[in-house]
Amino acid sequence: MAFSAIPTTTSWRPVTADNPYTLFTHRSLISTPRLCRRPSTIICSSSLKSPNSTEEKRELLKQYGLDPDEFLSEPTPSKSRRNKEHQKTGRGKQVRAPHEQAKPRETHKLLQVLGGTARRKKLLSPKSMDVRPMMEVVKGAAFGILQAAGGCPTSLRPGRWLDLYSGTGSVGIEAISRGCSQVHFVEMDPWVVSDVLRPNLEWTGFLDNSVIHTVRVETYFERIKESSGKDGPFDYISVTPPYMEVDYEILMKQISESSVIGDDSFVVVEYPFRTNMLETCGGLVKLADRRFGRTHLAIYGPTWAQKKRRS
Repeated sequence: MAFSAIPTTTSWRPVTADNPYTLFTHRSLISTPRLCRRPSTIICSSSLKSPNSTEEKRELLKQYGLDPDEFLSEPTPSKSRRNKEHQKTGRGKQVRAPHEQAKPRETHKLLQVLGGTARRKKLLSPKSMDVRPMMEVVKGAAFGILQAAGGCPTSLRPGRWLDLYSGTGSVGIEAISRGCSQVHFVEMDPWVVSDVLRPNLEWTGFLDNSVIHTVRVETYFERIKESSGKDGPFDYISVTPPYMEVDYEILMKQISESSVIGDDSFVVVEYPFRTNMLETCGGLVKLADRRFGRTHLAIYGPTWAQKKRRS
């Protein structure tokens, strides 16, 4: 059985000796001085199963001078209900900002060829730091040592050059400019190859003397191993990797055990400060080890070159 208590306005009456059990009485029955001017309202309700229960409530509230809309307003929908409504109407969805397009990589001309037929020609290099060309002072020192070791201070002995981690191609282009007949460039970044390395080769006129391998250095050595080194060893090998991305001990072991190195090869290695480099690389011995700030330069070569340098 359901019931509904009708809202009513009451006034308080103090407890007296003749009426100790009465706390309040209805204003319509007893007229007493009101101790509190603020009316209090008591609302008791329960759901009525009658189909007209809402209308009946509205009528009763109107009879007592109350606003039915204030007491019979719809409850605030729950969070889950609001989410469902938003999904239906399409409202409440988070608007994501469009993905910012990656800024195009840019180049500038800060490098140059130091010697040979292409001397003073400017070379492209990326503005970002993801490609770090060999410093010109290091490059100049390396070629000076190689030319002296080969017996010709003004140029390199004719031969083939392998430029590992070539990047801009600065080292390999310098080699062609100073007398090398062919250079193999190994660079894994397609953008560097298409927008930096190849334009530099075209600008210097050395594209016909070049072979570009757009692969990782590890992949290149795997291919050399599969082909059993049919092209033979290189006369010069330059190794200028990103310092923090290679293990020099593993890299040098890989080079020394491969067919790219021969008894008369020269190996140029640029490495960072506090890196331990072995005194030998395969059958080659260390000819020089110089420091340029935090950059070090090690050059390995045949024993006859070492004897020539000492003499």
